[in-house]
Amino acid sequence: MKIIEKEQVREILQPKACIELMKEALMGLENGKYAQPPRLITIMPNTAKFGFMPAYVGEYFGAKVISAFAPNMGTKYPSHIGYVMLFESEHSTVAGMIEAGTITEIRTGAVSAAATDLLARKDAHSLALIGAGAQARSHLAAIREVREITSVTVYDLFPQAAEKFRADMEAKYQIPVTVCASVEEAVKDADIVCTVSPSKEPSLFASMVKPGTHINAVGTFTPVTREVSSDLVAVSRLYSDQTEAMKRESGEYLIPLQEGLIKEDHVIGSIGELLNGTVEGRTDDSQITLFDALGLVVEDVACAKYVYENSEK
Repeated sequence: MKIIEKEQVREILQPKACIELMKEALMGLENGKYAQPPRLITIMPNTAKFGFMPAYVGEYFGAKVISAFAPNMGTKYPSHIGYVMLFESEHSTVAGMIEAGTITEIRTGAVSAAATDLLARKDAHSLALIGAGAQARSHLAAIREVREITSVTVYDLFPQAAEKFRADMEAKYQIPVTVCASVEEAVKDADIVCTVSPSKEPSLFASMVKPGTHINAVGTFTPVTREVSSDLVAVSRLYSDQTEAMKRESGEYLIPLQEGLIKEDHVIGSIGELLNGTVEGRTDDSQITLFDALGLVVEDVACAKYVYENSEK
């Protein structure tokens, strides 16, 4: 059994390759090549969300075992800690344990980039990030691979985090980054918006977003939390990473449904269905498109497989 830690994961799992890997995983999930049962998430007495999430990706299967601990944000400790346990399918032996926090960070940005590639306008060049943590960094790294980003705006509840993001990203990518004092200021002129914060209440509203914007809503993953308001969901073309999971777990979908602002058929389909050609994407440049990402363990296990196989090389 091989144990692969975060430094080697980051070295192997580059954003460009991960985007293609995520497209393959999402298509495989929709066409039945891959499989994942519902995940189990338990709230621990210390408030940590402890998750056990299994999936099958052909030659390998496995599970991500991880804790998500919000009080770690802004400290020296990561907010997501765990490993993907990987088994080979032929004899069901343990192949390895691959550090999961870095996989989660990189693949989440890559999935949003895949959705952006399919749904954002071809002339989209300005990116707004709501949140300035690790996911903001992974989203910029990945979305640069599918659109020519010429300007970035960022808002974070902690201005010092936004300032550090600005300094680091301008040095790394030579793209101008503007730190904004509000969500509204950050998104008003953006072609692409990524909400990557742990907010429990919506911070992005329909009045803030211009026609033609594409939105990746990433930061929340429970039925009672959301980053995007009901009125914005109602006027958007809504897409999922997996529609079954969205209808079970997504506050972005479930809350406006309960409020009567949308119907069950408001979700157009999943990114995998878009890739397979069974649902339609953007049909004109004025539409607002919204990808609501819960995060799927099939993505994590596919990444673990890729990292494990390439570590052998």
